[in-house]
Amino acid sequence: MGGQPMFILNDDSDRTSGDDAQSSNIAAGKAVSEAVRTTLGPRGMDKMLVSDGDVVITNDGATILDEMDIEQPAAQMLTDVAETQEEEVGDGTTTATVLAGELLSEAESLLDDDVHPTTIVEGYHRAAEFAREAVDEQIVAADPEDDQLLQVAESSMTGKGTGDLPAEDLAETVVGAVRHADGIDRDNITVHTQVGASSSATDLVEGVVVDEDRASDEMARSVTDADIAVVETDLEVAESNVDAEYQVSNVDQLNAALDAEVDQLRGYADTLAASGADVVFIDGDVDDRVAGFLAEHGVVTFDGVDSDTTADVCAATGASRVGSVDTLDEGDLGSAEAVRVEKFTDDELVFIEGGEAATAVTIFARGGTEHVVDELERGLADALDVVTAAVSKGGVVPGAGAVEIAAANHVRESAATVEGRRQLAVEAFADALDVLPRTLAENTGLDSIDALVELRSQHDEGTVAGIISEGQTGVIDDPIGYGVLDPAAVKHEAVRSATEAATMIVRIDDVIAAN
Repeated sequence: MGGQPMFILNDDSDRTSGDDAQSSNIAAGKAVSEAVRTTLGPRGMDKMLVSDGDVVITNDGATILDEMDIEQPAAQMLTDVAETQEEEVGDGTTTATVLAGELLSEAESLLDDDVHPTTIVEGYHRAAEFAREAVDEQIVAADPEDDQLLQVAESSMTGKGTGDLPAEDLAETVVGAVRHADGIDRDNITVHTQVGASSSATDLVEGVVVDEDRASDEMARSVTDADIAVVETDLEVAESNVDAEYQVSNVDQLNAALDAEVDQLRGYADTLAASGADVVFIDGDVDDRVAGFLAEHGVVTFDGVDSDTTADVCAATGASRVGSVDTLDEGDLGSAEAVRVEKFTDDELVFIEGGEAATAVTIFARGGTEHVVDELERGLADALDVVTAAVSKGGVVPGAGAVEIAAANHVRESAATVEGRRQLAVEAFADALDVLPRTLAENTGLDSIDALVELRSQHDEGTVAGIISEGQTGVIDDPIGYGVLDPAAVKHEAVRSATEAATMIVRIDDVIAAN
């Protein structure tokens, strides 16, 4: 080649390699972490996110990162951390993101000291194992009772937008919903929001709430002890698949044709009424004349119902979906103690309550403005997720940073068992864990250094201690006594996802971007 360089990339491609690539990626990850750090804990602050005139006000980490629309690839990895945390356990997104950012910061210092990235990765993964061991040692109840689940729900919602309703009141609603759904299938619990009242009007519906209109205003607005049918068809005049023309030569023939059409439509209504159904949900269209006949029979009908809604109705009532009115029999009917239609401003909502086969439950959340109900919905969803995780994924641990302090101390003590330079990475991991109680202290107005010293001292004495928000500041005390509990699954997932993201970014030494 005569010493001439060989170009293998397009002229429009940008390439960053070596220390520059590592530094830029780590800086991007740290920036994402800092963006959500101030939202951590019960005294955390909210973020206002504005896009094309739409405003979102929240301190939920996953929502913030999603709304920020981050494009930098390394920073996007931390967004993925929040998404994974949200999908797996429903809460702890800010914790995982902040921890990932601090792991990157510690890794940056190790890289400056010529510690190889692979060594850092190996040390971090070993330290993560130590941290998970410490979390398991802190479990206070593997099978939490209702009062502990109330504390888990309240801890999750404290500091989030719950309107004028205290978190402890919402916690009772959340635990009631989880217990009604047997605490296992989170999919059977939904949150339905409606603007127009204070959050104190939030209620638990043992059934489902659907946004549907009656096929006719002449139909009843409430039915008790209702038998319910779900039919997937149209109740209209049947159309022939054959392109045919009919010649009508006199009025009698026309009347006969019209009568046949009416008889067909009346037959739909008569068959539904004969089945014993009091309320019918139909995913197709219903002719106005059929709706009138059904109203005469006293059958309340909802048409144009989508498949998700029919699935919810079946789950709440035990009804079976059928594809034809003619195949409907008594065994296909579900039941409910009550079906009622209520009007909220311009919307009509259907409440289906007390079905014998009900496995579905709904939290009907109210709020004075759209922003309030949106944040309330996010808070309730997180609380439902963490209570479900506490019941089904390994119990509860002390909150308020107590577990992180215990984990950091355990990782430091275990570092001596790790040989070579990996020990430096293990110790750095322990320092990174300190960012969580340190941030809680800063957000509650405490001196972070003094708080960490006190927390470590109490832990060394065998005392469980964390950063408790009290009044306008914070105190260092036993979180269990204050009822501050978190699911162990949230801590495990935060350590796992943060470690994976940080180690993936640290291993990158070349970034090639094609414009």
